[in-house]
Amino acid sequence: MLLISKIPPFFDPWRWSRLEIDEGVEVKDSEGTKRRRATRGTIMPKPLDHESINENVKKVAYAVRGELYLRASELQKEGKKIIFTNVGNPHALGQKPLTFPRQVVALCQAPFLLDDPNVGLVFPADAIARAKHYLSLTSGGLGAYSDSRGLPGIRKEVAEFIERRDGYPSNPDLIFLTDGASKGVMQMLNTIIRNEKDGILVPVPQYPLYSATIQLYGGSLVPYYLDEESNWGLDLNNVRQSVMQARSKGITVRAMVIINPGNPTGQCLSEANLRELLRFCLYENLVLLADEVYQQNIYQDERPFISAKKILLDMGLPISKEVQLVSFHTVSKGYWGECGQRGGYFEMTNLPPETVDEVYKVASVSLSPNVPGQIFLGLMVNPPKPGDISYLKFTEESKAVLGSLRKRARIMTDGFNSCRNVVCNFTEGAMYSFPQIRLPPKAIEAAKKAGKVPDVFYCLKLLEATGISTVPGSGFGQKEGVFHLRTTILPAEEEMPAIMASFKKFNDEFMEQYEGYRGYSRMLRAAPPKRHLLWAVVDLDELGPGCDIDGHRGLYVTR
Repeated sequence: MLLISKIPPFFDPWRWSRLEIDEGVEVKDSEGTKRRRATRGTIMPKPLDHESINENVKKVAYAVRGELYLRASELQKEGKKIIFTNVGNPHALGQKPLTFPRQVVALCQAPFLLDDPNVGLVFPADAIARAKHYLSLTSGGLGAYSDSRGLPGIRKEVAEFIERRDGYPSNPDLIFLTDGASKGVMQMLNTIIRNEKDGILVPVPQYPLYSATIQLYGGSLVPYYLDEESNWGLDLNNVRQSVMQARSKGITVRAMVIINPGNPTGQCLSEANLRELLRFCLYENLVLLADEVYQQNIYQDERPFISAKKILLDMGLPISKEVQLVSFHTVSKGYWGECGQRGGYFEMTNLPPETVDEVYKVASVSLSPNVPGQIFLGLMVNPPKPGDISYLKFTEESKAVLGSLRKRARIMTDGFNSCRNVVCNFTEGAMYSFPQIRLPPKAIEAAKKAGKVPDVFYCLKLLEATGISTVPGSGFGQKEGVFHLRTTILPAEEEMPAIMASFKKFNDEFMEQYEGYRGYSRMLRAAPPKRHLLWAVVDLDELGPGCDIDGHRGLYVTR
């Protein structure tokens, strides 16, 4: 409450409601400890005027829905056809929902249908039984709050899923259901970050959720760079160097984020990688935050997904009891793609009971994660089993989605690598391709004149010419002088060749405009289709040899 120590003559309450203060009028708080003077006619900002809101809010950046997305939305309103490949949103790009989970949730949303004598003519018996099961777990149907951690019965199903996956028991009391994995990530970062001197190790390129949340909560992002020339591999020496540099600035590094499979880079971490990381976390006293939301999205057979928890427990004592781990999963990815349902969970390993209680307390402030999302999560971790009426259809639908995504990953990688001045690692997992665009000096200069970051300049030109809405690599972080873009591999398989042809036409014309030479492209020779090149920069007029991880030969060629 503000107390005015001296009221000026001819006091006008309407004028004071705008906080216009005459010179010499003292304004202080109720304790009399703060004073503020203003010259005649000055208008003090209101609490939610832009200049007076929380600075951390203003500093938050989220490129996935940044300048490119806003421009794409404007063009769409003007009637231009836009292909939104900026965000991993499968159903928005035509992926059909799986039948069984939608049947179950439909019955849960309209439970009166269960009393209809003809319900069995429309819905299969296993969907009816599952809907009754989930409704029995609630205190009043989908419209009633659940426990702040989520419905106990569904948390039990999640624990059973984790045990089947990893071969180790899971405690439902250490599993919290959330409105998508992002809410869980934000809750755990909020728990870890105490002030601006607390640092979080984040892979670069990274998903902007992490940089944005760390900024919002007032912490410090500590980047560690992935190695593009090794298919976005992780070099622990780079991580150690990042920690040393952070500590030299007075930053206490408290946690490490891994995204496996990677977003935006699409790589899968090997068992050896995970063992190294867990030892590193033990040695440096870091909590490991394992973002594993793309664990179903694997497009090669050589490197399957392995959870961080499985490797941690495989390693045995003392590390299996010492390293603190939080793992995240969601219904938004995989062959489910149910982004709008907002279902997710996190599991805590080796956190003390007192900390778990504090996390529970903060979750209780929001009362309850949404209940339909919880049911989708239960269906994800407990799908139809062999012998169930819906099993064959569910299996057919889910395999079709993943099979098509695998084909699209290959089409997109090959398409980018056929373009001038573009090189792209194969997408081993997740939903994205992250090609490097080698912009000519003239293009970089043109971007500077336009007041744009070079890759933003390129992506805006691409959007205007083709309607393809991507995300500039600068939104994810990248090395100085290197430029990328991220696109999803989600457009329909039958549309992918035309999209890549449109990209190639634009890119070649762009390069022709800004360079006086033809540039280069990369082509693979004498290598099976699943191999990945480790590319290298070569002179424009020379052939440059390269090879994949198994020694199969390839060439850079000028043309």
